[in-house]
Amino acid sequence: MHKKSKLKNGLRVVSQSFRGVQSASLGIWINTGGRFETVQYKGISHYLEHLLFKGSKKYSCRKIKESIEGVGGSLNGFTSEELTCYLVKIPCQYLEKALDILSDIVIKPCLKKEDIEKERTVILEELKMYRDLPQSYVYELLDELLWPGQPLGAPIIGTTDSVNRISRSILQDYQENYYTASNIVISAAGQLDHDRLVKRASALFSAQKTVKLNTFVPVKESQAKPQLKIFYKDTEQTHMALGFHSFKRDHPLKYAQWILYIVLGANMSSRLFNEVREKRGMAYEIGAALKRFSDTGAFLIHAGIDNSKVEDALSLIFKELNRVRKTLLGRDEFRRAKEFLLGQLALSLEDTMEYMLWLGESTACLDKTYTLEQVVEEVNKVSLEDVRQVARQVFRDNAINLALIGPLSPDRNIYDKLCLT
Repeated sequence: MHKKSKLKNGLRVVSQSFRGVQSASLGIWINTGGRFETVQYKGISHYLEHLLFKGSKKYSCRKIKESIEGVGGSLNGFTSEELTCYLVKIPCQYLEKALDILSDIVIKPCLKKEDIEKERTVILEELKMYRDLPQSYVYELLDELLWPGQPLGAPIIGTTDSVNRISRSILQDYQENYYTASNIVISAAGQLDHDRLVKRASALFSAQKTVKLNTFVPVKESQAKPQLKIFYKDTEQTHMALGFHSFKRDHPLKYAQWILYIVLGANMSSRLFNEVREKRGMAYEIGAALKRFSDTGAFLIHAGIDNSKVEDALSLIFKELNRVRKTLLGRDEFRRAKEFLLGQLALSLEDTMEYMLWLGESTACLDKTYTLEQVVEEVNKVSLEDVRQVARQVFRDNAINLALIGPLSPDRNIYDKLCLT
């Protein structure tokens, strides 16, 4: 059973102790990300994440990497719409050393001017790279359709203009105002002692100020008709991202939605994989995905489609979505989807890194933590009608958003295909 503690300044620590493992995984989570940014400085969370690995008060960039990798560990970071995370996986005897390093880069980054300018160039190259990858860029186009004119609809990495606008003083202010104790969660899993971890965290973070939780502007969603965005590019296949507004992170039907996602596109047994790829050979890659945020979400379907078969593939995809709205899943298919969900979760939680991520994300976003047993109980309560209810609420004609990248001529009647019924 995991343990959870809260320091006097509001910082939270959550951990799960494992027996019989040699590793420990550690993450420091900040309640900030792309949704918390202004248009003027879009991408600042991601920019700052990069810079924190360049050096801190106690550790140079080289020392940070050598201290972790020199004992067989690994370190990384990521920025999402609602979270920034700095993480380490390391032999368990070096856990406190890892915490010391991560805490120092989070609390006392150097943010040297030369590092800021060098990393600006790196990020601008990263931005160009994503633009050159249609299978990635198509999601950026889809986000713009789903959440136009909002932080959720803008790329986490920012734009050329916004990244160029970010100065050292802006970065310093952002770090000081958003990286505060009440907005930090430390999560850990592996061979560890929770009380010792809390004591060390308290010593390292006790001086961090307590302020209210970071906030973002609530999402606005209003869509009256299907939306289509086509980006012409001379590619060998058409890249498709189809999206529907969906449920927030902790919605009562969240597990029913997971089951629907599994049935439609989570694996090689899924309906879309079988119908579009296996039976008709229209695509090499096709699948589904879920995005979950504090106040909204998205149900996504992605594919790389034969350029000559885009309309046929779309018709087939919409036919499958309409079928799950009208007809209950078969009992065997329903059972398999539940077992896949629980089996995948159980297997992932054998890894200390996955367990740390699971604990940290739910604590940082919801201030809740779940056990595998609790999830099993909730998944087993999901009914066939619950899954159909999700399909009916999510898959609606006026909620269709489609982004395409490929050599598509203006006379292709793709918009006319955006219909479930």
